[in-house]
Amino acid sequence: MRSFESLFEQAAQRKRGVDALEALLPAPLSRDDLAAIPDARWLAMMSRCIFQAGFSWKVVDKKWPGFEESFAGFHPRRWMYMSDEDFERLIKDERIIRHATKILAVRDNATFLCDLAEEHGGAAQFFADWPDEQYADLLILLKKRASRLGGHSGQYFLRFMGKDSFIMSRDVVAALKRENIITTEPKSQRDLRAVQAVFNQWCAESGRPMTHVSKVLAYTVGA
Repeated sequence: MRSFESLFEQAAQRKRGVDALEALLPAPLSRDDLAAIPDARWLAMMSRCIFQAGFSWKVVDKKWPGFEESFAGFHPRRWMYMSDEDFERLIKDERIIRHATKILAVRDNATFLCDLAEEHGGAAQFFADWPDEQYADLLILLKKRASRLGGHSGQYFLRFMGKDSFIMSRDVVAALKRENIITTEPKSQRDLRAVQAVFNQWCAESGRPMTHVSKVLAYTVGA
């Protein structure tokens, strides 16, 4: 396994210099900023990532204002009590993508967020307090307790919310294979934790967040 410095140099060469690469590395939010995000926004992003899975992101982006209207701002305590009448209305609502199991996932994830709020004093506080060096275990928890947030949907959800994260994109997986860290995309708990250990090492070595390490890895391979 190469040093992070070597990986960064490779990515910088592909991106035409250090300054150009640095400009492409987004900063994750601070713990306080994450904790200040209303729980409704967490449910909205969960839902957005779920509806985007296997679908054109451009179509979802275009329709998203309609989603916000149809789900009345995605307040978890409203949608954990989704009624049969709510579902029948939504499945006919042309402002959204009418996918039955994804609509029901809004209810299930609203319940999940309300449970987190009861357990931790707020769902946002739970995500903010989760240790970055145990991010893989957060992915495992989402797969177990949330709905349809295993795999990439859960990873993109956390990244888009500003949580320090890695994403097992095609390019990141290819880079990890090249470095002889994995042989296939990590999906088991053991494999995810093994990847976490490597990211922790690169983060400690570089002083950078996982988001930067993940992006740099991707840029050693693709766009």
